[in-house]
Amino acid sequence: MLRTMRTAPITTLSARILLSWALLGLAGCIYHMPIQQGNFLEKKQVDQLEPGMTRSQVMFLLGTPMVPNGFDTDRWDYYYYAKFNKRYAADTLRLTVYFKDDKVDHIDKPKEPEAPPVTGEQKTEAVREATEKPAPLPAEQPPLPPLPTQPEIPGVPAPTR
Repeated sequence: MLRTMRTAPITTLSARILLSWALLGLAGCIYHMPIQQGNFLEKKQVDQLEPGMTRSQVMFLLGTPMVPNGFDTDRWDYYYYAKFNKRYAADTLRLTVYFKDDKVDHIDKPKEPEAPPVTGEQKTEAVREATEKPAPLPAEQPPLPPLPTQPEIPGVPAPTR
């Protein structure tokens, strides 16, 4: 009597390999949650910060510092870190407030990005273009064609637009 070869292990092996390749291919499609850590400080909050403010005023304005400094109690560091996508670099900001005699002595603010300078000619040209050219009016649209007629069915409302 001849024994027939079993092909089941080969098909399950190939199915497993195919499944693992499919899962590996889908691994790049996994959702990555945005990561935000620290104190997000708005520009208007930071602009209100002035030398001579007390610690309680700073805490009311900016909140508690992210990292309490165990070695220097006269320094508060506010950090912010945000990463929204793997393709782009993370946003990091740091604001440091230095105290002297429980009053703000000085502040290390993050540098704001500098915009390219606009010359007087470019500014006047932009203003002239904005004032000379009126906004285009929307084109009139033709009226809609009538709805196709359908036999009325008792108890069913007619179609409307």
